Formats: sequence, structure tokens, C-alpha cells
Amino acid sequence: MKFISMVKSREGVPPSPKLMTAIGMLGQEMAQKGVLVEMVGLTPSAQGGRIRLSGGKVSVTDGPFTESKELVGGYAIFEVASKAEAMKLGSQFVQLHADVMGPDYEMEVELRELYAPPGR
Repeated sequence: MKFISMVKSREGVPPSPKLMTAIGMLGQEMAQKGVLVEMVGLTPSAQGGRIRLSGGKVSVTDGPFTESKELVGGYAIFEVASKAEAMKLGSQFVQLHADVMGPDYEMEVELRELYAPPGR
């Protein structure tokens, strides 16, 4: 089973070098265990865009997305045997943030199983 773990946090609060080092170490550990497929951070929304369909019309908007309180700041893809295992890995990632950034730091991880069409 593959799961995507999407990291949501406030825009404009870049991770500290200490946090980035800790994330890198956790990523290496997960990769060595064979459960991490990919882990990527995303650039600020100012460098991105949104494409929306509403009322049958497509609209394109350049970032930044100031109306959003939280944005996806990165993601990881896990290949595991169960949702419980994916939740455990996601919890380790969140706990790492608490350990490095302190108890007042707020963030969220959304975990979703990747849909695989039949036969894949």
C-alpha cells in the first residue's frame, strides 16, 4: 500500500537548518527501512499557481495565496503494509517537529492512501 503524507503549515515560516537536518536524518532512516519512496519540500506559493474550474470556466491565478492560512509545504510517499504503519511514520515526522521546534510550533500532516487502478 502506498500513502501520501502531506505536510501543512503556515506560509512564510521557513524550516530552520536544525529542523531540515533532523528531517533529512529521519528520511534517511525511513529510506533504509524501505518504507520511504520519496520525500520533497515545496517552494513558497509565490512561485506557484492555481488552476480552478468553476461554472464551466477555467481560471489561472499566480501565487502567493494570501487567503490560505495553511498550505501544503511538502510531502512524503510511504510504501507500507497498513494504514496503521503509515500513521506511525507520519506521527514520527510530526513528533520530530515538536522536538526540534518546541511545543508552540503548529503544523499538520494529512495522510491519504494513493489510489491504484486495478491491475497495478
